[in-house]
Amino acid sequence: MPPDSLPDRVRAACAWVMARARWVRVDEEALAPYAHRFQHSSPDRGPDAGNDPAGGEEAAAAFAICMNAINFGSGWWPTIRKRPGHSGYATMAAGVSERFAARGYWSAEELAAMEAPAIAATVGQDPEHPLIAQFAAALRDVGAHLLEEHGGRFRGPAEAAASTPALAAAFAGWEAFADVSRYEDREVPFFKRAQLAAADLHRAGVAPLPGLERLTAFADNLVPHVLRVDGVLILDPELERAIEAEALLPHGSPQEVELRAGAVHAVELLAAATNGRLNPSEIDSALWNRGRNQRYKSLPRPRCRTTAY
Repeated sequence: MPPDSLPDRVRAACAWVMARARWVRVDEEALAPYAHRFQHSSPDRGPDAGNDPAGGEEAAAAFAICMNAINFGSGWWPTIRKRPGHSGYATMAAGVSERFAARGYWSAEELAAMEAPAIAATVGQDPEHPLIAQFAAALRDVGAHLLEEHGGRFRGPAEAAASTPALAAAFAGWEAFADVSRYEDREVPFFKRAQLAAADLHRAGVAPLPGLERLTAFADNLVPHVLRVDGVLILDPELERAIEAEALLPHGSPQEVELRAGAVHAVELLAAATNGRLNPSEIDSALWNRGRNQRYKSLPRPRCRTTAY
């Protein structure tokens, strides 16, 4: 498999799912007017940027890779301690950023030896929380890959890649960034965090590689939520009721896969409707930032306990 084919694999699989979907559909009549809202957007900031510590390119690369390795747990957010005024992700990012500012970024050796108490202390959570052991495992995997493949250097993956999609494909081969579901008889790759890590490294100036525009949307639970609230994604009433009742969706269930695939496919169609003015990752950023508004925060969103997002 050529590494640059990863975004194409994602978009093709998501289109295939949506051609068969039973729980989620795209309202294609809503696409053109909705795309018009983004025609004059300036999505300069990635969805998970904004907490990058000072310290040069290696520190910026360390932050982008480490934070994207643990950029999951949205299904657990109601059960964690959030900082005042912070979302779940922002709580975790603030802890890592403060640790990097006070003591420097983790070395690859430190990551390879990461245990739950250390990451729990960094992000201000109980080490016994189930999410924390998953964070520690993801960071150990990052450390092992950096040591084995890149001499322990965080910029190593970017230096070895020929393009942004190739960098995303490299991360997709790490267990820390695993993100493939199954729908009927086909594997459906999403690789939300692998693609986002590559995009964040590009936006941070660490990996100024070509091909950022070829990435897909970063399929999580917030972008489908925004598209649902705004009438672009239409859900089966039974799925609507489950989300409104704040029921957890099983990871890999048809409903959860269709929500993620629907978001990726809808963003592809929205990008086409802008006549190339915006690419999928830029529309994703605009939707993610839109989702921080109170209108969207006040409504129940899909929740799933998974390491994918």
